[in-house]
Amino acid sequence: MSLVVSGYSPERLRALALADERVRLSWADLDPLLDRLANALLSLDLGEQRRVAVFAGNCAETVVAYAGCLLAGASSVPVNYHLTVDELVYILDDSGARVAFVGPDTLDVGLEAASRVGIGTVIGWRCPPTPGVIAWEAWLAASSAQPAPTGMKPLPHLHYTSGTTGTPKATETPPAYFPPAETVAGYVAKQRERSALLPQGPGVVAGPLYHTGPLTMVRALLGGCPLMTMDAFDPERLLKTIHDERIEATVMVPTHFQRLLALPDEVRARYDVSSMKRMAHTGAACPADVKRRMIEWFGPVLVEAYGGTEAGTTNMITSEEWLRRPGSVGRAVAPFEVVILSEDGSELGPNRTGQVYFRDATGRGIVYRNDPAKTAEAHVAPGVFTLGEVGHVDDEGYLYITDRVSDMIVSGGVNIYPAEVEQVLLQHPEVADAVVIGVPNKEMGEEVKALVVPRHADFPVAPEVLNQFCRQHLAGYKCPRSYEFHDDIGRNAMGKINKKSLKRRYWPTDRTIGG
Repeated sequence: MSLVVSGYSPERLRALALADERVRLSWADLDPLLDRLANALLSLDLGEQRRVAVFAGNCAETVVAYAGCLLAGASSVPVNYHLTVDELVYILDDSGARVAFVGPDTLDVGLEAASRVGIGTVIGWRCPPTPGVIAWEAWLAASSAQPAPTGMKPLPHLHYTSGTTGTPKATETPPAYFPPAETVAGYVAKQRERSALLPQGPGVVAGPLYHTGPLTMVRALLGGCPLMTMDAFDPERLLKTIHDERIEATVMVPTHFQRLLALPDEVRARYDVSSMKRMAHTGAACPADVKRRMIEWFGPVLVEAYGGTEAGTTNMITSEEWLRRPGSVGRAVAPFEVVILSEDGSELGPNRTGQVYFRDATGRGIVYRNDPAKTAEAHVAPGVFTLGEVGHVDDEGYLYITDRVSDMIVSGGVNIYPAEVEQVLLQHPEVADAVVIGVPNKEMGEEVKALVVPRHADFPVAPEVLNQFCRQHLAGYKCPRSYEFHDDIGRNAMGKINKKSLKRRYWPTDRTIGG
């Protein structure tokens, strides 16, 4: 019996551990798979850094791959499965990965990139027989199902940021997300302690596993929390899964909420979601109206985790707290303390807006792998770092994010924060989504432009109506000077937008664009 299921009762061993749209595995089924995978990885030359790339969509095999890497003392590299060959080559080369896992939808790109980098071990599940690709099923079958060694040092994942501000930056999962331990056995013991604080019923992965939020649920699986994974987000299918499987936990982003709320009332009424105990959300700012409606629907089970891949969760807020302080992302969690600094670097008191920094009591701060310049740029003192956002704290230490420093629009010398304008536009009943950017203005330097996804594509709301609405809620200088209507504004799976890319449409090519 493996480390993961050690001590489980016969009844629990028969219970659901992992499922996707094709397979259902009990803990007894999962146990030998994890041992076989860990033993198989331990037989390979993973190099000094022991990196293993996972380039595949959501499925049970992807979950097993991530979990098996942790148990083998290997550092998995979660890779966005939408990347091109060139983009993947950069990550494989930069990470030093020696092994790559691929799925049927990523086989061709993964194999080509691995070949160009010189990775000789490519393992694929449910792939047609392909030269250069080792079949997952046969690979596992040939490995030992005996309990794998547990004395190796557990290694964190190596994440790559989205690259919206340039070349993707690599950063290891920080201690706030990955409890430090000397051995794999010690890590699993700590993860069991963490998982015991979470709902014990099934959780569902609604977003891509290459993102840090959903990936926390894989680590919770090692601690005993059963998991179901969806191959792609579908709002009604998610509701049906919650209803049928009595789902108790998930990690989502505001875009998921908006798509759920867009379902017709009669569709939403078909499904009982009362089993949900914890609906964590992260990744992007959640419009106040959207969050309020989700709480009214699911109950006070929403928990917002604010932070970053580099740092982990720095702030957290429950539904009850948020209803008392709408718009806040919560108070700092250990080991962090919020520090608001002015442009001259002086510390600001409550209710004064400035750049948001965090003081890490451990002294670590954030670390970008092999990039001391970027690491230093993020810090103003040892352990005091920024994630690049602007905001303030209230008298009780609750943090409110105003905008990103790099997204700020400077018009006629006045700072305008796009997030503030976006929040207003999203309150209009005829606006499904909106993003605000700065575009050239000969007199003012920049002016505010709104890119809007109308609620009804055939009958978009008139710009004059939106302008009047904005002026009811904002000072005139903050209101958009122009509006454009689009079918889509390019949010990624975690609800984030590459504003730098959007700005390129409007700025001269010789201008350096922030963002």
